[in-house]
Amino acid sequence: MASSTFSLVVLRTARLDETLGFYRALGLEFAREQHGSGPVHYSSEVGGTILEIYPGSDGTAPPRQNGGATMLGFRVASVDATVAVLLQLGVQVVSAPKDSAWGRRAVVADWDGRAVEITE
Repeated sequence: MASSTFSLVVLRTARLDETLGFYRALGLEFAREQHGSGPVHYSSEVGGTILEIYPGSDGTAPPRQNGGATMLGFRVASVDATVAVLLQLGVQVVSAPKDSAWGRRAVVADWDGRAVEITE
């Protein structure tokens, strides 16, 4: 069996500017892209994986414990500082920063309700 490499995550959002601001607060840098006559979207490389943010219809992610839900995770220099910036943007904190077996950790929800784990 051939091995595979995780290479792409595409997020769709009706709140493009806010979603870009959310992921930029995690330290990601985005390039504006458009392929042919397709929609303008934004792309960032994260540890060898491409994260793209595309415009989409209004909607919300399913609750994080339900089938079909997605949880993303990012390692940052400071969980507390990152959560403070996200709070200034009005982001919902699902699980406040605390020490765990995996290091300092928090979970927040992006503008579409996706759970995002932040660790340091």
